[in-house]
Amino acid sequence: MQHLTILGATGSIGTSTLDVVARHPDRYRVFALTAFRQLEKLAAQIAVFRPTFAVVPDLASRDSLRLMLNERGVTCELLVGEGGLCEVATHAEVTTVMAAIVGAVGLPPTLAAVRAGKRVLLANKEALVMSGRLFMDEARQSGATVLPIDSEHNAVFQSLPSQFEYGLEEAGVTKVLLTASGGPFRTWPIEQLKSVTPDQAVAHPNWVMGRKISVDSATMMNKGLEVIEARWLFGIGGDRIDVVIHPQSVIHSMVQYADGSVVAQLGNPDMRTPIAHALAYPQRIASGVAPLDFASIAALTFETPDLNRFPCLRLAYAALKADGLAPTVLNAANEIAVSAFLDRQISYLDIASTVEAVLDSCDTGKAESLEDVLVADGSARRMAQAFIDKRLRGAA
Repeated sequence: MQHLTILGATGSIGTSTLDVVARHPDRYRVFALTAFRQLEKLAAQIAVFRPTFAVVPDLASRDSLRLMLNERGVTCELLVGEGGLCEVATHAEVTTVMAAIVGAVGLPPTLAAVRAGKRVLLANKEALVMSGRLFMDEARQSGATVLPIDSEHNAVFQSLPSQFEYGLEEAGVTKVLLTASGGPFRTWPIEQLKSVTPDQAVAHPNWVMGRKISVDSATMMNKGLEVIEARWLFGIGGDRIDVVIHPQSVIHSMVQYADGSVVAQLGNPDMRTPIAHALAYPQRIASGVAPLDFASIAALTFETPDLNRFPCLRLAYAALKADGLAPTVLNAANEIAVSAFLDRQISYLDIASTVEAVLDSCDTGKAESLEDVLVADGSARRMAQAFIDKRLRGAA
């Protein structure tokens, strides 16, 4: 029986995880659930899964959640803030942590789970983008197991030989090929991108995701972050990680070998597949996802990304090449820029220009410690906000 903490239980990954867990009550017990804003949804989850702990961001949220639980006649110990997140990520009873908090705020509890030697199901890509070398060093030292949840990285993991931890070159791997849908604007004339609205940007053609990650998918920053994540997860240089646009989202990623073979993982675009794979690894369990109907697939097509259309992908590769704190700065500036876009403060095209301006101006030296990472993160956020504020004053 695995005892599971879900960091980010009310998001799309968290709810999909609970859907899989509910199908296998003999294998999984929910120990703790955490949420940021969706307290009603969290209360409903607590009523169904009866965790020992729940974590919310502040005292006001705790008091509101307690009232909701009292109305349902449900008891649960409520914790608050980063300290609460780290407590449920490291608790002695916990065997597995689903790290599904979006953004930099998910780094401290995810890193705490790694340091505690937990089995970490990693959906929070920012943890590796911000602190890849430090994160993986901690995992090796503690003996933690890190299993990827992103559909692309999970597909790569499934396509690699079992001995890949001894080095991809020794395993005959020549390239990792990350597939991308291309998002909703893949075929738009570039000059029309300046008029993109938030509602259009979050309307992903294949996947159901949160608003921030949907915008990242539209700009392909999400794929750029995944390139950085893959570098650390699989110990492969950025020059051997290619992005291929595959609009159908049937092939989730591929691995190319020295003998000319390419191994791919296919499936319907549903996050319950990688979640179930990681939860049960090395076994397999039912996820609730319908199998592919190959006869109904009209075609599988592939394209090379246009970096003029997707400058965020170019910036991500540049940050990976620069190393040090550059990926941290990239991620922080992007989070601020996407938030401003969703609030209709800046245009869609301003996302990439904001990130580039911050990368050009911010200190991107070495990442020697978590403190270095967090300082760089804060500095980049302030710089991005200052850049946006200046733009807003100029537009007034």
